Formats: sequence, C-alpha cells, structure tokens
Amino acid sequence: MRDPFLTMSLNNAWANTTLYGAIAGLSGEAFAAPRPGFFPSLKATLNHIWRVDLYYLDALEEGGLGPRAFDEAPEQDSVAGLAARQAEADMRLAQFCQRLTPEMLDAPRTTLRRHGPVTEQVGPILLHLFQHQVHHRGQAHTMVADAGLAPPQLDDFHLEFGRVPSAQAYFT
Repeated sequence: MRDPFLTMSLNNAWANTTLYGAIAGLSGEAFAAPRPGFFPSLKATLNHIWRVDLYYLDALEEGGLGPRAFDEAPEQDSVAGLAARQAEADMRLAQFCQRLTPEMLDAPRTTLRRHGPVTEQVGPILLHLFQHQVHHRGQAHTMVADAGLAPPQLDDFHLEFGRVPSAQAYFT
C-alpha cells in the first residue's frame, strides 16, 4: 500500500473535484441559497473547507500566518473561482504529503489560536484536516441534493471493487 497520508490527500483532491463538478452549473444565487446544514449554504460550507485547509496548510508548512491565513483568503462568490482555489490547496496538501517522512509525522507544528499558540504534531494535524474535509463535504453532499442536483458518489476511491473511473487516475 502506498503512503496512507498521500492517499488521503489524493482522495480529498478527487472528492473535491468530483463535488465541484456536480455543482459547476449552479448560478451564484443557487450557490448562496439557504440550505440545511451546519453552515447556511453551499457557498459558506465550501468556503469554510477551503479557508480551514489554508490555515492548516500554513501551519504544516510553517508559514507563520496563523489566523491571518483567513484574511489572505477572502470568501469566494463563484463555484468556478472557489473550485480553482480548492484545487490549488489540494495540490499543496498532496505535495506536502508526498514529501512526508516517518520522522516528520511526529514533528511539532504551531497552530496559532485566539488564546495563543498550541503545539501539535504533523500526523494528528493531517488526520484532523482529512476528517474536517470529510465532515463538511458530507454536509455539502446533502445541500447538493437540496439544490435539486444528483449528489455525486464520493466514497468509491480506496477499494479496487467499485472504484469509480474518475478515481482511477489518482492511482497511476
């Protein structure tokens, strides 16, 4: 088996690409329309995923922005614009995971929080980031259905049995 951290980063990239493909035709109004979920719209949910990705990527890459990462990433209003920015973040994450060594997984990283810095390890930050994406993509999946679109299959990535053709490219 290849590195599970790299595989999860590629799964995130594929799932995001697939999700954005399903909503590519949404108007700006439909993208921002109120939907059931933790955040009030697809726009808010997907912007949240992207902006939190940037926050943790900055910590992993030791960029030092902390919460300023959110200021550097203003909310996106269009599906296409946000899809492009999410794809960039997904590539950064995959490239980071590709460079991982076993020693790096235990390396400390500082996450700057409202109440001060918190030291975490690279491995748990990555696991949290993957879980965060899955959690909110699941909510977006429900919102896609609420928008009258067919929600895409997002879980047929890892196993040979049932792997959707669009996921196969991530394994070559």
